[in-house]
Amino acid sequence: MPLAELLETLMIISFGISWPLNILKSYRSRTTKGKSLPFTLFILFGYICGIISKIMTQSFNLAFWFYIPNILMVSIDVCLYFRNLRLDRAAEAKR
Repeated sequence: MPLAELLETLMIISFGISWPLNILKSYRSRTTKGKSLPFTLFILFGYICGIISKIMTQSFNLAFWFYIPNILMVSIDVCLYFRNLRLDRAAEAKR
């Protein structure tokens, strides 16, 4: 495996390790405070661009396969953002 592919794979794995922790934090906190939807959407966009690049170049190396769970985890975090936004609004309405 060329060094560039290895480094890309390590980058994707490193990001992938942090997403489950972020999802758990989003789930437990039940709030959007401290979260940035645009930031998360830009990350999702970057992953989508990365996987499209791999498809266009037919470079289905190890990094390609790690893009898929990362996209899924970021998508889960986006869904949790909207759940938490609804919970934030409900809490505000009670006040």
